[in-house]
Amino acid sequence: MKQKLPIEMTENGIHYTLHGDYYFPNISATDSHTAIGHYGRIRKAYLEEHRPGLYERLLLSGRLYEHLAEIDACCSDRLHRMIRQMADAEGINEDLKARNQLAWVGRMNNIRQQAEEIILNELIYA
Repeated sequence: MKQKLPIEMTENGIHYTLHGDYYFPNISATDSHTAIGHYGRIRKAYLEEHRPGLYERLLLSGRLYEHLAEIDACCSDRLHRMIRQMADAEGINEDLKARNQLAWVGRMNNIRQQAEEIILNELIYA
């Protein structure tokens, strides 16, 4: 005689429903994602590739897009702050921009690259 399985069950805080011979978790995608920017997309790709356990946990708990939006906002804010601070420390200002635009652009691009590398290592790939 075949054992009658319950149609629904909860285990480890996850609710499951029986479909055929298998239990599938009752998960649904939330429509309330906020748009994620450049750094959020980089973080998502990193989590999928190098931290699949954390990625799955965030995805199943419904907190993935909240996490990505928070990382994106934090990285963007920190990048702008770091660029400003590094430019002030190196004496790059509007006067240099007025006198020699090409030198100003080159130095600002260098600062942006340095700041972005720091942010990627400290916030995205951590």
